Amino acid sequence: MADSQIHVALAGNPNCGKTTLFNLITGANGYVGNWPGVTVEKKEAKLLSDKNVTITDLPGIYSLSPYSPEEQCSRDYLMSGEPDVVVQVVDATNLERNLYLALQVIETGLPVVVALNMADLVEKNGDKIDTDKLSKKLGCPVMMISALKNKGITELFDQVKKSAASKGQVPEHKFDSSIEDVLGHIENNLPASVPANKRRYYAVKLFERDADACKLINLTKEKAARVEELVAQCEQDCDDDAESIITGERYGVIAHIIDECLTKAPAKMSTSEKIDRVVTNRILGLPIFVVIMFCVYYIAVSTLGGTVTDFTNDQLFGTDGWYVLGQGRDAYDAAVEAAGDDADSVDPAQYGPYVPGITTMVHDALVAGGTEDGGLVDSLVCDGIVGGLGAIFGFVPQMFLLFVMLSFLEDCGYMARVAFIMDRVFRRFGLSGKSFIPMLVSSGCGVPGVMATKTIENEKDRRMTVMTTTFIPCGAKLPIIALLMGSIIGDSSTTAAWISPLFYFLGVFAVIASGLMLKKTKLFAGRPTPFVMELPAYHFPAIRSWALHVWERCWAFIKKAGTVILLSTILVWFLSGFGYVDGEIAMVEDLNDGFLSYIGEKVAWIFAPLGWGDWKAAVAAFTGLIAKENLVGTFGILYGLAEAAEDGEEFWGTFAKDFSTLSAYSFLIFNLLCAPCVAAMGAIRREMNNGKWTLFAIGYQCGFAYAVSLIFYQFGMFLTTGVFTIGTAFAAVIFAILLYLLLRPAKKYEGAVEVNLEYNK
Repeated sequence: MADSQIHVALAGNPNCGKTTLFNLITGANGYVGNWPGVTVEKKEAKLLSDKNVTITDLPGIYSLSPYSPEEQCSRDYLMSGEPDVVVQVVDATNLERNLYLALQVIETGLPVVVALNMADLVEKNGDKIDTDKLSKKLGCPVMMISALKNKGITELFDQVKKSAASKGQVPEHKFDSSIEDVLGHIENNLPASVPANKRRYYAVKLFERDADACKLINLTKEKAARVEELVAQCEQDCDDDAESIITGERYGVIAHIIDECLTKAPAKMSTSEKIDRVVTNRILGLPIFVVIMFCVYYIAVSTLGGTVTDFTNDQLFGTDGWYVLGQGRDAYDAAVEAAGDDADSVDPAQYGPYVPGITTMVHDALVAGGTEDGGLVDSLVCDGIVGGLGAIFGFVPQMFLLFVMLSFLEDCGYMARVAFIMDRVFRRFGLSGKSFIPMLVSSGCGVPGVMATKTIENEKDRRMTVMTTTFIPCGAKLPIIALLMGSIIGDSSTTAAWISPLFYFLGVFAVIASGLMLKKTKLFAGRPTPFVMELPAYHFPAIRSWALHVWERCWAFIKKAGTVILLSTILVWFLSGFGYVDGEIAMVEDLNDGFLSYIGEKVAWIFAPLGWGDWKAAVAAFTGLIAKENLVGTFGILYGLAEAAEDGEEFWGTFAKDFSTLSAYSFLIFNLLCAPCVAAMGAIRREMNNGKWTLFAIGYQCGFAYAVSLIFYQFGMFLTTGVFTIGTAFAAVIFAILLYLLLRPAKKYEGAVEVNLEYNK
């Protein structure tokens, strides 16, 4: 430990409270990165109370057997020699499941401190854990803590510092005597170079025939043959394979430990179980989820979030400005009405404490500084930068509210139930509940959503999930929904109230339809992956952890807005505002004469059958492939969103020239379902690890989006006008093909499908 530095590794099962503990002891200073060579996320930060202590938060895993990238990375880090001590976070309400990993970590020979988290829930349930006995049985210190309530944390890290000074430990737990005898003989065959505290670990790994461990030990042929002989004989005697033997022995040790160290209160149904009888009910579970998500999007988009967004767009970034606490607004409105055609001459500052909008303040400052009114610099700053970013930041309030509510649902334990509920649905369409986890993550951002697919063991299921997970509207797509709901049907709040949440479920329907179609093809046919899940007890989220989750999501959006989106809006401003005038490149008065118009007209015909063949819409759709937020920023420049009136009528009047209600919905459908942003495409490329599969995934997403949008618009036009066109015929053919792919019989699987549920009380 050079320079008195202590490196602490946090290990534990998913949902054991490890992340809550990490956020508590490090604050918001965690560095998020990836393990070398893989895309598994890691977090590292200094301990708030002692900067000499570095905390590394390992991925949540159930075992050190390297069946997944997370398990491989965790084991490699533990065996690298970097950590001085391991804090094994254990959910004290579910000792059996959590102690399995704890035993494996202890077997590594590293100094270990077991942190029994959720001590408050143990006490509430009336259970008692004898930590002294448990410490003796495990051979390492055991501390009771509550990361949620910040109890026992100081004592925990006092013990961590003491344990870090030790040189490691030999595990105290023992298996059956016959197994111990075999392990003892294997230890005798290990090279002398293996340290005493790690001989047990490598003996167990050689017994399990762990290929990685075998490579590290590099036994001679004679000793390797002797070890194999010992293992094979043990398998014959026990009538089981080596790995299953060790697994059974560990659970046997755990059962003995629990019998001696845990005193359970008389059995009674917990609050979580009572709630789950309703929310996970086979009949009520899915409708409840639909209602909850409807309320989330209704609040975030149509009511509270919409009100704040209107203020941001119209007053803060617009030209209207606002009166502090509304003082003077009525008098100003009366003066404007009385002035009639001379309304522009009315000075709002005469009627109360008036604050002009950012666009107005920036414009006035530039003009006062000598910039030409309406000139190049004025147009670049006000129209290109402020106007474009204003259109984006106007939707931050809605995104903030959405993330607040979704993070609450995740942290309180409800979203884990949703995965279980959706498994029942997805399994009918060829997917497992594991596919819903990446889709749930994608509701925040498609990049980590795609990366989360690595937990799906079945390669066919994993690839299909990668192709479909970005159908779920991410935070970047929320501004698109909000824009069209607020500007196009904003005059009908009742309609907007139910249509806005409907577009979230459009993504779910797209996933289900795709699962039905793709699972029936040779590329993806096969049995869905069995689903094993642990349900955490319902609890109120830790405010700090909740706030950090919201901040991380919002800050990611803001950073993108200040970099990629800013550059994109400037480029859109230049291409739209400049063109050839008298053979020279110069600013144009009419956007239809700009470079962007010329480019857009060359590709607009592709989208004409969808109802939006105007160059502005075509350009916005393409800029959305860079970042979905760009779509709104592009409209902000091309349609003057920042200059819209408070009631949206001016913007709607301009927007309506290019969009009808049907074409607007068609535009929204296409952009919600088509290929995601460049960053998410990069994640698809990494997870597919194949160029052809990547192109196939992106091509499928765009093709599916085009087909759905085409069918919606053409059928809608036929029903409203009664006119049957070539486009209608083409849409009918596409619809028939999709129906065939959906309804054709699928190959029946042999055997039963396994669904396992582990409940954490």
